[in-house]
Amino acid sequence: MIVEHFKDNVMGLLGGQAKAMVVTSSRKEAVRYKLCFDKYITEKGYQKIHAMVAFSGEVEFSDKDASSAGLIGDKFTEHNMNPNLKGRELRKAFDSDDYQVMLVANKFQTGFDQPKLCAMYVDKKLGGVECVQTLSRLNRTYPGKAETGTFILDFFNDPDDILEAFQPYYQTAELDDVSDPDLIFDLSDKLRAENIFQWHEVEQFCDAFLQKSKSNAAIANICKPAVERWQKRYKSVIEVYKHEKDNFERTKKTADAVLIANAENSFKECKQEKGALEIFKKDLGTFVRFYEFMSQIVDYDDKDLEKLSLYARNLRPMLREALIEEDDIDLNSVVLSHYRLSKIRQQDIQLKEQAGDYLTPGDEIGTAKPKDKKEAFLSQIIGKLNELFITDELSDKDLVNYAYTVRDQLSENALVMSQIANNTPEQAMLGDFPKAIDDAVMDSNEAHQNQMMQLLSDPAKAAGFARVVFDLLSQSNKQ
Repeated sequence: MIVEHFKDNVMGLLGGQAKAMVVTSSRKEAVRYKLCFDKYITEKGYQKIHAMVAFSGEVEFSDKDASSAGLIGDKFTEHNMNPNLKGRELRKAFDSDDYQVMLVANKFQTGFDQPKLCAMYVDKKLGGVECVQTLSRLNRTYPGKAETGTFILDFFNDPDDILEAFQPYYQTAELDDVSDPDLIFDLSDKLRAENIFQWHEVEQFCDAFLQKSKSNAAIANICKPAVERWQKRYKSVIEVYKHEKDNFERTKKTADAVLIANAENSFKECKQEKGALEIFKKDLGTFVRFYEFMSQIVDYDDKDLEKLSLYARNLRPMLREALIEEDDIDLNSVVLSHYRLSKIRQQDIQLKEQAGDYLTPGDEIGTAKPKDKKEAFLSQIIGKLNELFITDELSDKDLVNYAYTVRDQLSENALVMSQIANNTPEQAMLGDFPKAIDDAVMDSNEAHQNQMMQLLSDPAKAAGFARVVFDLLSQSNKQ
């Protein structure tokens, strides 16, 4: 879709000098895009389209990565994936006639000036300042660009969210106060107080990172002690959290007010400890962003802040609570059965010419609250259902109501629920579940005829929907 749109609508602009950028969600996604771009362009014989990929460091795939077949064992870098650079810096090479499309993962997404950029293809979630900075790469002027206009094809975001991100900065944007530069010290102390990392590990990491002959594996190993401390504490907290939650639920059924109060306090304390560990990961990212921003304005002259920023940037992505909580919400076995690409809408988003509210300075760093897991789970379900159904005449509410209606009908089947509770998902899916969900779909009422007909006409879609309902039943079993 991207290559064809660029060929038909963009590459002829600006006298054939027009450029495009593809914004991907991660370095691994950028690598996959580059491989697929090169393969597709070669198959089609499009000799005038050449794509470069921009990402930091070295990318390796493992058997845990989706779509990693054929990629395991290879190390991907900008150098070996862009053989036509010929020693040039990426910015200069992209400005030449050798490249027309740049595939990026964070790098060059902001702070990059290329006036010939006429199109942007977005395949990641954008919000707030990042959204404004990213899409504003298209704003640079070039002879003839105002007449031809620019294109944004967004595969991920809702136009209303984009409008909401841009509106505060349209015309006049003023702060109602100034950001306090000393907040970075408070957040630094907060991170250290969690005792997830030791300062000598930060020093060791920075020394290794700044060596010319640095090894990515060796650098990652320096972070392992902190990762293991965090995961060990998190796993322990989760076990206690589940116990205290069950105890509180049981105690509530009694008439003893004192026991109920004690159980509730124990549960709240455990919940706070769990939240603190979750927020620690968020605070690492907040520290890096705030320090990078404020250090451009304020001369901190503090080597410890610089070292912690470098260490925190690399530690944060290594903290994977999902590896520990995977039994709580398991949608990994939901397999993509088909892919549908549809043009949802085309529009010129209009900003309102009116004075906006004052912008709030960054004075609340390190004050995040844990996210509600139920909301996150519902968001995942909606995402899966949107992938399955043709949603032209269906809202998110329609999809969720139907999934929950089918789930509720199956939850009354004692045999199915018993098989789910006492077997692995693979075994339970081979029991009475398939027939039960087929019956439930066939029994769909008039309000759900659209969804029912889509499932009956596409076995792959029906299988995907069955997996979503199965996970809903599994989740309700654990509550």
